[in-house]
Amino acid sequence: MRRLTVFWLLVGLMLMMSACNGAASSDVLPTTVPVVQPVSANNLQIVTGQRVYVPAYSQVLLTPNGGGLELAVTLAIHNTDAAHPLIIREVSYYNTEGDLVRNYISEPVQLPPLATTGFVVAAEDQSGGWGANFIVEWGAEQPVYEPVIEAVMVSTRGTQGVSLISPGRVLSQTSAQN
Repeated sequence: MRRLTVFWLLVGLMLMMSACNGAASSDVLPTTVPVVQPVSANNLQIVTGQRVYVPAYSQVLLTPNGGGLELAVTLAIHNTDAAHPLIIREVSYYNTEGDLVRNYISEPVQLPPLATTGFVVAAEDQSGGWGANFIVEWGAEQPVYEPVIEAVMVSTRGTQGVSLISPGRVLSQTSAQN
């Protein structure tokens, strides 16, 4: 009887351990966010749009001599329109000095109604520095609700976590009259 009890305890323990391992692996975020589809720029007839500046902090300075905490940055673009897609024409990442670090898209892409896409800068990637930013240019071929564009920054150290949200600011507006 005792052997049978030990056997079932071991089986139960193994099942719990395998369930924990499965849960941990499913919590891992994907490295890409492929919600967008390429579109031909030749046929686009943009009637509304914006150029948006989004501050992004890939590092938070903790000491006067520049020591800091590295943050992972996710640029999120939410299409808030339930009926019409957005055309994303530019997603560029700049460093603290204002130099272009990278372009995330090489051609316009379409974001479906109510869809969200994102672009990630890993915490280890410090090419943007503490004062990095994104420029996002979007448009639509019909009037649409304005999208929500923001950067989400997160980091953990030991048992503490840091998170920030930085909303985009409109630099310029395109309308049918322009």
